Amino acid sequence: MPMPRDIRVIDTHVNIPWDQHDAERYGSLRALQRDRESLDAFHMPAQYMFRGIPDLGSDPATFVARVVEAMDKHNIGTALIPVGDAIRYPEIRDRYADRFVFQSSVNPYNGVEEIRRLKKLHAEYGLRALSFFPAGSYPQVAINDKPMYPIYTLACELGLPIFVNAGVPGPRIPLDTQRVELIDEICWFFPELTFVMRHGAEPWEELAVKLMLKYPGLHYSTSAFAPKHYPKAIIDFANTRGSDKIIYAGYFPAGLSLDRIFAELESVPFKDEVWPKFLAGNAARVLKI
Repeated sequence: MPMPRDIRVIDTHVNIPWDQHDAERYGSLRALQRDRESLDAFHMPAQYMFRGIPDLGSDPATFVARVVEAMDKHNIGTALIPVGDAIRYPEIRDRYADRFVFQSSVNPYNGVEEIRRLKKLHAEYGLRALSFFPAGSYPQVAINDKPMYPIYTLACELGLPIFVNAGVPGPRIPLDTQRVELIDEICWFFPELTFVMRHGAEPWEELAVKLMLKYPGLHYSTSAFAPKHYPKAIIDFANTRGSDKIIYAGYFPAGLSLDRIFAELESVPFKDEVWPKFLAGNAARVLKI
């Protein structure tokens, strides 16, 4: 059952830093954070949870090349990144067009203007996914709140999956908007939707499995979890009825190094037939790669 090394991996959670501390990327969370440590000491919103956060240095001109170098080291052929990274770094499209595909985060409060914005991005960049961080929206918008319904409708119309944070959020902000049971309503109302849970779904990972059994379009990605912390319920599901539902995602360089992730993957007890689907096949199908 050891992880095969000859699979060209698809990583569904990579980002290119915008500056040394990504202050602009994370700035919106400051309106929700209240404790002084988060506001005054943290460089990323859930810093208390991660040790050895990768440091790509202080020169943004080198960030893209250093991310690609790390991908090459671990045989990652394609990474899903925020479209904002491609806008900020033209070399992503000019030099590395074959290495990255793009997602766009959504702002449900922007109403019809948000739909227009997303359609424009899709036309220009060929989006492969949308993404949403319910607890990180301000004011917070729950997975099943009314402002999200036009977003889910658009995802269905464009044939795009939506990656949504589920479970207790890492940053010290309220969790209520990310309760896993809220996904049930969305998968019921939008049977065409491909919905991918991000960031663990804990402590409701067993409920997440029940819902994946129930709904064909519901999936789970392993983003922001070091492999030694993958929930047992998720590993067991991948090894039984859920081999088509569990998708590899890292968290590089926001919180985890690829060196750590791939060293720990060696000890994950997936069955031989699960690895190709987990590392690439499921993501290729969901993202239409």
